[in-house]
Amino acid sequence: MTILVTAATGNLGRLVIDSLLSRGTDPASIVAGARDTTKAAPLADLGVRVAELDYDRPETVTAAIDGVDAVLLISGSEVGRRVDQHKAVVDAAKDAGVAKLVYTSAPKATTSDLVLAPEHKATEEIIEASGVRAVILRNNWYTENYAGDLAQASATGVLAASVGDGRVASASRADFADAAAVVLLEDGHLGQVYELGGDVAWTFTDLAAAISEVTGRPVEYTPLSTQEHAAALRNAGLDAGTIGFVTALDAGIRTGALADTDGTLARLIGRPTTPLVDGLRAIA
Repeated sequence: MTILVTAATGNLGRLVIDSLLSRGTDPASIVAGARDTTKAAPLADLGVRVAELDYDRPETVTAAIDGVDAVLLISGSEVGRRVDQHKAVVDAAKDAGVAKLVYTSAPKATTSDLVLAPEHKATEEIIEASGVRAVILRNNWYTENYAGDLAQASATGVLAASVGDGRVASASRADFADAAAVVLLEDGHLGQVYELGGDVAWTFTDLAAAISEVTGRPVEYTPLSTQEHAAALRNAGLDAGTIGFVTALDAGIRTGALADTDGTLARLIGRPTTPLVDGLRAIA
């Protein structure tokens, strides 16, 4: 079986390839799709085939998918452009007769009020309408998303956010990468929609305590209202669009968009997910 991993030089894509290789996958059966193939040289050195794949250039997508059995579509990072980018991959997969398409979506993508959900919802609908046999991985937050908070809180002793008492069931990227590798390699997952999250849904008070443990500096969580948060971000020099995006994300967390965890991720990967403090320690 030949497996194409899109965005293979990104943080998640590279970890998926590492996970595939650790499970005994022949490097020659893996295709690493990358917009800039020069960044994929370390993968080529491992025997992985590298193919140019630019979501904005459908001809490269078609060429990369040709002859592939399974595709991991890692969602793009360009918010506002992702639906068309993802559609190019789905269309090419359909035309190529791909046997399995795996997509990294967002928690409760079809029903969530999370600001990032609409593009994922639209992509899931495109996949369903295409008829391509697929597995949807609705990944919760990566613990690595909090690298900036870790750095700032370790410098100031303050973790400020407008999430209230909202919880986040995060896990490390490596946990989600292992799940993607499992469903790519195993039979029996087609048609499934998996809500994936860490074993523990933590609060920002917990996050502050974990940062304290990692850095050795006392850190206190300071809850802000949306208005207070927006003012603080404005004073820090952020533009209105970024401020709106950040406060909307925090509002989603406050209302529970990232709080659910039912152990599905741990069951898929066959081990507990990485605890918050361990995930932070790995990026400190």
